[in-house]
Amino acid sequence: MNKADIVDVLEDIAVLLELKGDNPFKIRAYSTGARVLETMEADLGDLIEAGQLSAVKGIGAALVEKIETLHATGELAYYTELRGSVAPGLIEMLEIPGLGGKKVKKLHDAIGVESIDTLKAACESGEVEALKGFGKKSAEKILTGIANRAAYAKRHHWWTARAVALPILEGLRGLPQTERAEVAGSLRRLRETVGDLDFIVASADPQPVMDWFVTQPAVAEVTAHGATKSSVRFEGGLQADLRVVPAEQFAFALHHFTGSKDHNVALRQRALARGYSLSEWGLAKKGEEGDLGAVPRSEATTRPGAERPGPNELSAIKTEKGLFKFLGLAEIPPELREGRGEIEAAETQKLPNLVTSADIRGVFHNHTIASDGRGTIEEMAAAAGALGWDYLGLADHSKASYQANGLDDARVLRMIESIRAFNESGASAVHVFSGIECDILPDGSLDLEESTLDALDYAVMSVHSSFSQSEEEMTARVIRAIEHPATTMLGHPTGRILLRREPYKIDLSKVIDAAIANRVIIEINASPRRLDMDWRLWRRAAERGLMCSINPDAHSMEGLSYFDAGVNIARKGWLEKEQVLNSRDCAGVLRWFSQRK
Repeated sequence: MNKADIVDVLEDIAVLLELKGDNPFKIRAYSTGARVLETMEADLGDLIEAGQLSAVKGIGAALVEKIETLHATGELAYYTELRGSVAPGLIEMLEIPGLGGKKVKKLHDAIGVESIDTLKAACESGEVEALKGFGKKSAEKILTGIANRAAYAKRHHWWTARAVALPILEGLRGLPQTERAEVAGSLRRLRETVGDLDFIVASADPQPVMDWFVTQPAVAEVTAHGATKSSVRFEGGLQADLRVVPAEQFAFALHHFTGSKDHNVALRQRALARGYSLSEWGLAKKGEEGDLGAVPRSEATTRPGAERPGPNELSAIKTEKGLFKFLGLAEIPPELREGRGEIEAAETQKLPNLVTSADIRGVFHNHTIASDGRGTIEEMAAAAGALGWDYLGLADHSKASYQANGLDDARVLRMIESIRAFNESGASAVHVFSGIECDILPDGSLDLEESTLDALDYAVMSVHSSFSQSEEEMTARVIRAIEHPATTMLGHPTGRILLRREPYKIDLSKVIDAAIANRVIIEINASPRRLDMDWRLWRRAAERGLMCSINPDAHSMEGLSYFDAGVNIARKGWLEKEQVLNSRDCAGVLRWFSQRK
């Protein structure tokens, strides 16, 4: 287990001990040990091998033993037993924003709260409000957190859903009865989160396909097992539906179940205006579809006597491209099918030439072991090289992000020197740019000296604190940072954590105006938990001249691959490669940076 993982375990132990009401000195020892370990610049493995870990101030003998065990085995019996000794309901309550170990214990001890359900009831009854240290606003905030948690539980990150879907799709395509198979729904449209999975298969023999689908090892529950439709729920809570249709209906079913609802309604209206009825099972001339429109969705593909389109031009439609062409449209990529002008653009041949993952030549917002990352300069550069990139930007946290071992000015300057030495060594074909993720302080000032910022190749400015500011305060704060000459990029501009934390209040229209006026880039933070700035804002902003950078916010070598999720959002935002800084080669990026100096 690496250092960052061990820090996570120590922090978790401290919280669990708080829940149990253990000795405050013991709790503090684990918290202190986590901080010391996190900020320690020496290599942990080297210290352990040399027997010098006990010499590090703040790490006592008991912690040394546990850290060495975790480092060697990745497991710790003490931690496993401690976690098992705490009621699961109390641990779940920690998922509510604003509730830490101390507050959860107080709620448990004072009013007997043991689960999220009992916490909700206590908030609604006024018990939490009356409890010293809480009050009315705290109770309201807890109720909001509980409501959000319930809503979030119904959806899953796109990245997680894709990991579940791809093996299923591969398995379906490998069945001898399958002629064609695709994933549909919000996963195919590249939405940030996914409610469930939809699979469409073309087959003349659906039963073996259905039987395979419901007997996959990861299936926790079979909720339906029919002749042409089955539904299952996986162990992680994600539900999946499978529909098997005849080959001639496949393109229509795939289009329909890809959605969105708004896109489908608009396309049906277009078909009606041309004298046709469009549904999930095909196209038919108006007046020739019989009662087909009344067929329930679950029976639509098998209803006896359902009329098929007669004319040759209808029966010749085998693909979605053919369907769009028949209706006088260019093929609309699934990610643009949101009812936001894509049909009008397709009619006039004005759909964008969307950026692709292959266009990305490097990324900028990434962390190393210097702050809270898990890779060295060398390791991160090697991972970038494996992805075929020309360059990599490293932007560790600044000192205000103390919880992330942020760098002060002296450490930033040492990091710049380390990156310079790495580039000059010729050890890698990947050029490393020196950057920083600098905190935007509550008043809009920046967390580092101007001379330090000037020494960097670029700077990503981000908000990491004081999320409760009013919209006016937050907007002014961010705009002040944008107007600073050292600002190259604005990081995750709303601070949202998908399925976890709502955005802070900010007027993004004013922020976008300021970024354009000051030639500041706004990133698409490609972390699957962020994907911020939201895709709905990008089309108009980019048309007005806003430049984008797709940044994975990687904290490990593996995290660099998150850039794919950022490309999804760029595509949903109608972005072309020319509007994305990191589609440029290294020389082009250098020119951009130098022109802003």
